[in-house]
Amino acid sequence: MESRVAAVTNWLEVLVYATAGIAMVVTVVLLVRDEPAAERDWVFVLLAVAELVLLVQLVVGCVNLATTDRDVSGVLFVSYLVGIALALPIGAFWSLAERTRAGTAVLLLAALTVVGLEMRLDAIWGGAGA
Repeated sequence: MESRVAAVTNWLEVLVYATAGIAMVVTVVLLVRDEPAAERDWVFVLLAVAELVLLVQLVVGCVNLATTDRDVSGVLFVSYLVGIALALPIGAFWSLAERTRAGTAVLLLAALTVVGLEMRLDAIWGGAGA
């Protein structure tokens, strides 16, 4: 059973990195072109897909935590799962409020935050703890 759980978790991790990476590339291109992301609906569709992956990771992560024998700090692990899931919506709303190049830069920072938090989440699950 552990190998099946690990396989799902690994796929989710790859999807998180892939969707965040695509979001970073898109926002960098928009920044270079000096185009605000708020005028591009497809950017927010991409962010919605990334957010869906993060919400699935939140559910799967909580289930994994409840069924594991690992020595993992539950509060810390779940707080990182929730924090990752909140990063993109906060960046998206901020970007919509700031319809300039700075708003697009906020989306880039939100995607970078997702990558950084995901790396830390993996370390927590691996036993690095607090």
